[in-house]
Amino acid sequence: MRRLRTLAAAFGMLLASLAPALAVAPDEVLKDPVLEARARDLSAHLRCMVCQNQSIDDSDAPLAKDLRILVRERLVAGDSDEEVVDYLVSRYGEFVLLKPRFAWHTAILWFAPLVALLGGLAGLFLAIRKRSTRSGDAVREVPLTEEEEARLIELLDKGKS
Repeated sequence: MRRLRTLAAAFGMLLASLAPALAVAPDEVLKDPVLEARARDLSAHLRCMVCQNQSIDDSDAPLAKDLRILVRERLVAGDSDEEVVDYLVSRYGEFVLLKPRFAWHTAILWFAPLVALLGGLAGLFLAIRKRSTRSGDAVREVPLTEEEEARLIELLDKGKS
């Protein structure tokens, strides 16, 4: 029983260590739970300009804190989620979005993985096709000429003696 409790505690600690550490300080949290939920959702989709691969919700950087506060101020002022995002994009550019919007100037971000996948599949198909053609050539029997056949018989007769 004691071993089971130890194992459960270790498993619980492992799960707790895998959860992302949220950087939102208690003094940033809004009193209205609906607005706070909206702020958290928005913060999870906005990039920290310092860390660059973390959301502002996960980052401890001072700029991320300023952005979290700015998001909450805009929500308290009555802005919709889209208005808050548009405000931040106008101020910091599209880079502030963890998931860029689909537009002509971002089309390469959306289609490059598909093009790379299709290119890889085409290359794989051509390599397999070329390999099967080569192996087919190696298996094909080519008849001997009369000179080669006579030389082979001569060599075989010498080997028997």
